[in-house]
Amino acid sequence: MGFIIGLLETAAVVCCCIAVGWRLLHYFQLESYQLPGYYRSLRRNAQKVLPPCLALAALGVVLTVLGAPAPVRIIAVAAFASVLERRARKEKAKKPFVVTERIKRLIAMHAATTFVVALLAGAMSTVLLYLLPAFEALLILLAAVCAQPIETHINNQFLNDAKRRLNDLPELIKIGITGSYGKTSTKFLLRDILSVKYRVLATPSSFNTPMGVTRVIREQLMPTHQVFIAEMGARHVGDIKELVDLVHPTMGLITSVGPQHLDTFGTIERIKNTKYELAEGLPQDGVAIFARDGAICEELYARCPLEQKYMPGDLMTATDIQAGPWGTRFTLTDKETGESRVCQTRLLGEHSISNLLLCCTAARKLGMTLEEIARGVALCQPVEHRLQLLGGDGGITVIDDAFNSNPVGARAALRVLENFPGRRIIITPGMVELGGEEDAFNRSFGEQMAKSVDVAILVGRRHTQPIVDGLTEAGFPQENIHVVGSLEESTAVLHAMMKTGDVVLYENDLPDNYSE
Repeated sequence: MGFIIGLLETAAVVCCCIAVGWRLLHYFQLESYQLPGYYRSLRRNAQKVLPPCLALAALGVVLTVLGAPAPVRIIAVAAFASVLERRARKEKAKKPFVVTERIKRLIAMHAATTFVVALLAGAMSTVLLYLLPAFEALLILLAAVCAQPIETHINNQFLNDAKRRLNDLPELIKIGITGSYGKTSTKFLLRDILSVKYRVLATPSSFNTPMGVTRVIREQLMPTHQVFIAEMGARHVGDIKELVDLVHPTMGLITSVGPQHLDTFGTIERIKNTKYELAEGLPQDGVAIFARDGAICEELYARCPLEQKYMPGDLMTATDIQAGPWGTRFTLTDKETGESRVCQTRLLGEHSISNLLLCCTAARKLGMTLEEIARGVALCQPVEHRLQLLGGDGGITVIDDAFNSNPVGARAALRVLENFPGRRIIITPGMVELGGEEDAFNRSFGEQMAKSVDVAILVGRRHTQPIVDGLTEAGFPQENIHVVGSLEESTAVLHAMMKTGDVVLYENDLPDNYSE
């Protein structure tokens, strides 16, 4: 009987560990199942995720030390774990936790490995058994490491199937797009322009990892498609090469390159070399198109040995550029033929012309006429959460640039805001994933903000302090700086002050694993 009670107690502790680790599993998913990212999330959110685990462990240890019978310990700890789990599930998440097949496999491995650890701990001491929830973060890490060979095998099967599907379409035009900033927007602009002549499939949303692109190929690519556009994201050296080896593009577009994901890359040089992996992977007769940024992209252009390499202005030029709240207008000229067309789009900001010229150059190289390209430009719409113009309540205008933020994009968003009349309000948590330079970039962001906005609502009391410092150094009125703890609080502050004619820029919205 004692043996059975012991097994039941061990199983109960394992279930409690899994229940209290719900938020930890969510962080692991948000970090794309990458162990280094999971570790960084733990460090950032230790004060949020560790107390429930420690409290559960403390309850079990106290009951054991006080001599409570096993059934009482089991019931008490299970009930407390259930309360903690329900509380975690009720928390609003910007990107909800999804119980995917991979998560189901991870939970199963977590249960198996934790049960073995629990048996060993229980054999030594009941106190050690009930201490296990305190180490839930490490138990998930152990399960992830044990599950990695299985996940690698499954992923390889999916990758090989995707490669086979691409090989079965030899006439398919394959295009890769990468860059630190603007790659998603550029992808959709290129899709809209090319769709005037071709049947195009572009990876949706921000599907830019090997498994994300693989899923699109396996589930959406049809024999009727003539062009496939793959966004290629990277957090580590070699990530772009892996995507190039999957897709084998014949054309590559590299948008602006800069200090994005410095926390994983470490240096700008590594970012630069990783983005260049796309150009390196193109065939000798391939086409490489680089942004004209006066910096890294032009350096990569000079480094590229391909005969067919271009930057905006080499083949297609934009002149007579006008930008305002209504969008952007410019004259597009084909330098080879001298032909010109006036183009207009709802895209906000002069900076959008740079990405449009990348796409126009690509379209011209794929045989589209200037007339077709101009029609395609007119079809282009702002991408969701990327300088998207929205109507707000109470006669206010909302500019939604909440997808993410970086030094280049933030400057561009502020320039767009300057084009609008009325009182200009910004709501932002600042920028992340910029490594040791993060505070300096956010301080500079505050200084730039002081010249462009009338009211600053900053989300996150700790993280936004460098922005406050930058605003203060620039002489921004202190009474117009509002620092709040959450996006919900920022909404309350905004509603209390807003009036007809206000323009509100939402610049970045941090994921749950960055929330304070």
